[in-house]
Amino acid sequence: MAQFFDYLMFREGSDEDNSSNHPTVTMGSIVWGVILRTSIVIILTLFLIRRFDFAEYWWYSFFAIWLFVAFPAYRQFQKFNDRMKVLSEETLCGKCKHFNPTAQTCQIYDVHVSKNHIPCEGTSWEPKE
Repeated sequence: MAQFFDYLMFREGSDEDNSSNHPTVTMGSIVWGVILRTSIVIILTLFLIRRFDFAEYWWYSFFAIWLFVAFPAYRQFQKFNDRMKVLSEETLCGKCKHFNPTAQTCQIYDVHVSKNHIPCEGTSWEPKE
């Protein structure tokens, strides 16, 4: 059951994202989850309208989009921003001008940054201006 929710990107993100070199929840995974869940809701709505003659109830799909697409994406985005604030405050990379918080990467090395992984080991560090 956990894999099902993981595939649909309903995961919230946790500290395990910071323990590895490759975080599981990034801005790209949030956008991918929105696209995937939106297409599933649209396909399911079209199927229900044709199969069960629910043409007058098509507007229920807006509730489904809110419940299965927008709200989980909003929650993931909040958690992602909270993690990026902590990462920016607690790590050397977070205070570097080459750190891109939206991609969670070092722009010089194009590598994901975490609490345990600093790509340059501090040699290319430059303070933010």
